[in-house]
Amino acid sequence: MLRIEIYDPPMCCSSGLCGPSIDPVLVKVNDAVLMLKKQGVEVERFNLAQQPKDFMANKQVADLLHKNGKKILPIIIVNGEVFKTSEYPSYEDLCKALGIEPLKTGKPITLQMGQ
Repeated sequence: MLRIEIYDPPMCCSSGLCGPSIDPVLVKVNDAVLMLKKQGVEVERFNLAQQPKDFMANKQVADLLHKNGKKILPIIIVNGEVFKTSEYPSYEDLCKALGIEPLKTGKPITLQMGQ
């Protein structure tokens, strides 16, 4: 089974898609999660503000946090191996790491916020 674990920095909700100003990076991550799930990939997200025990339960994540502090977040783990830290990878990068083809059609529709 293909699996991705995303250890997010502290956010007000599980996706970070709330509040007065939505971070466009988090919108892209949410879209990537939806597309990966559509492709049968198991994706689990952990929010430091709401699930600190899950961060400490994963030795790789706990070690990275102890050495680097919260600036190392997010931590992305692909099939049990740390894939990326300190920033979110693109959907295409995640597909490449998993060895699957990115979806060409059926992508979620992302609403564009007015500038």
